[in-house]
Amino acid sequence: MKADAVRGHLDGLLLAVLEPGPLHGYAIITSVMSRSGGALELRTGTIYPALKRLERLGMLASRWESVGERRRRRCYRLTDFGRRSLAGERADWRDFTAAIGAVLNPGSKA
Repeated sequence: MKADAVRGHLDGLLLAVLEPGPLHGYAIITSVMSRSGGALELRTGTIYPALKRLERLGMLASRWESVGERRRRRCYRLTDFGRRSLAGERADWRDFTAAIGAVLNPGSKA
């Protein structure tokens, strides 16, 4: 799938994969890939700036976790504001897909 297909929906994707619980960056990438059946492949250069932005906006919180003796990784989790934002993203997605469906399939009922 084209990378442009994700544009405008990245926030919702990131919030959705964090809904079940905290994840670190690589786990977020693999979760999106897994949940999309391999159709969506996010790059680290795409998600880390988005995660930092969502954290600045108050939708995510993060903390460092130790991995082994010398490694650390940042784990992200949804805040209450992030959960409300995800609900809004889902509502917007339903409206968007209904509108596009009405244009692409004018004779069918959604």
